Amino acid sequence: MEYSEIMVRYGELSTKGKNKKDFIKQLGQNVRKALGTFEGIEVKAQHDRLHVTLNGADSDAVMKRLKGVFGIENFSPSVKVAKDIDEIKQTAIAMVKEVFKPGMTFKINTRRQDKEFQYDTYQMNEIMGSTLLEAIPELTVKMKHPDLELRVEVRMNGVYLSGETIQGAGGLPVGTGGKAVMMLSGGIDSPVASYYALRRGVKIDMVHFYSPPYTSEQALAKAKELTARLAGYSGGIQFIQVPFAKIQETIKEKVPEGYLMTVQRRLMLRLTAAIAEKRHAKGIFNGESLGQVASQTLESMAAINDVTSMPILRPLLSMDKTEIIKVAEDIDTYDLSILPYEDCCTIFTPPAPKTHPDLEKSRKYEGYIDVEGLMKEALDGIVISEIRPGDNYLNQNEDVFAELL
Repeated sequence: MEYSEIMVRYGELSTKGKNKKDFIKQLGQNVRKALGTFEGIEVKAQHDRLHVTLNGADSDAVMKRLKGVFGIENFSPSVKVAKDIDEIKQTAIAMVKEVFKPGMTFKINTRRQDKEFQYDTYQMNEIMGSTLLEAIPELTVKMKHPDLELRVEVRMNGVYLSGETIQGAGGLPVGTGGKAVMMLSGGIDSPVASYYALRRGVKIDMVHFYSPPYTSEQALAKAKELTARLAGYSGGIQFIQVPFAKIQETIKEKVPEGYLMTVQRRLMLRLTAAIAEKRHAKGIFNGESLGQVASQTLESMAAINDVTSMPILRPLLSMDKTEIIKVAEDIDTYDLSILPYEDCCTIFTPPAPKTHPDLEKSRKYEGYIDVEGLMKEALDGIVISEIRPGDNYLNQNEDVFAELL
């Protein structure tokens, strides 16, 4: 079946009040950006629906792209026909025969925008229902939860038929939830936290700490590749790499072993907060899950959060590791996250880090190092790049990666 358009339905957007038009406008922009590589496509975002006119574009490829756009509850591929009852009937029969299975139940759902059309809603439901039952006698009518719901939309410019509803990504359009930065390590958790931030409409910049020569180019490439996969949900993400080796070396040299991790995380958060303020972001996301590791106890969080008043947002806080892994697999980041490249969080790890660090001691030991000087040097050395969907960083290092296979 060659489809004419994709009809997109809003989810949570439908509950918005006076600012609903702003959410719809943003969703329209995001859909246009997501479908920008398709020639001839037209996107029209209206109060109750969004319509993607295909104009010959590959409907399967378009629908695959739409599945990654937040703010879409579901969508249906539709066929446009003339306002001729015989043509409507024949097209409906062909559509249902394509998907028919023995024992299938169905219902007709007519929506009439053109009030001048010769048949009203109830007449269309009756006409189309009897037409399908006559053409396919094995069909059975079921008004609640049928296997197939044939939607008939009578608009001013024609009649649109659809028989399939495909689930969208849900959430809110990226860009409606403000701007924040994300602390991306390259492990399993932080990409999943990034996904949830984007799903709530937040535009995020990635902050990644790297520590050459202790961390490799492969580790940096992995973090960028993860960002490229997540960029599919937003159209593009700014990637900010922060040099961290000198800070880690200084902390290892001057801070008691049990507090290495706590002071290191305090410096990471200080730097992230400074970057966030400079980029006019209103919050910091991370992938922490309560009690998962030593730095993620309540006492550790309190000792680390002490360095900033900026909101720290933890989408995974109450999730089990198995739940996080399931989401990582669903969004296609898990296999990449488990590649064996050390990041800066795994080097210089003490054998027995404090799981319940004392706040006053954390402040005291942090005072052993030149915080301002080290931060200035790190901030002066940051590198910012724009990462887009489909960008490939692992293949740029194929020879190096092959050694690990």
